[in-house]
Amino acid sequence: MKSETRKALLSAYQERKIIGGVFAIRNTNHGKRLLDSTGDMNGSHNRFDFMKRTGACYHPKLRVEWSDNPPFVFEILEELEKGETQTDSEFKEDLKTLRELWLDKLRDEQFY
Repeated sequence: MKSETRKALLSAYQERKIIGGVFAIRNTNHGKRLLDSTGDMNGSHNRFDFMKRTGACYHPKLRVEWSDNPPFVFEILEELEKGETQTDSEFKEDLKTLRELWLDKLRDEQFY
């Protein structure tokens, strides 16, 4: 790879927007949800899609009800963009707070 190309790719990677947030994996049969936060919403969604395609389940709380054709859907509840001056730990703390707010909003729901 040429040095200029490599530098351009590295620069684009460093300047990308980092989008995290709160998501749910919901069982469509009975509505029970796994609620979680992530610093990489695209990565979490891709991981879920991979699980659906392969039939493998990475989360122990979902394994019991997971099958070859799992009745689960991935739902983005809220996204949060990491601020330019925000540290990783500050971003993680904001995501934790956002998850707690969603747990409170959905307190009447069933969770894994």
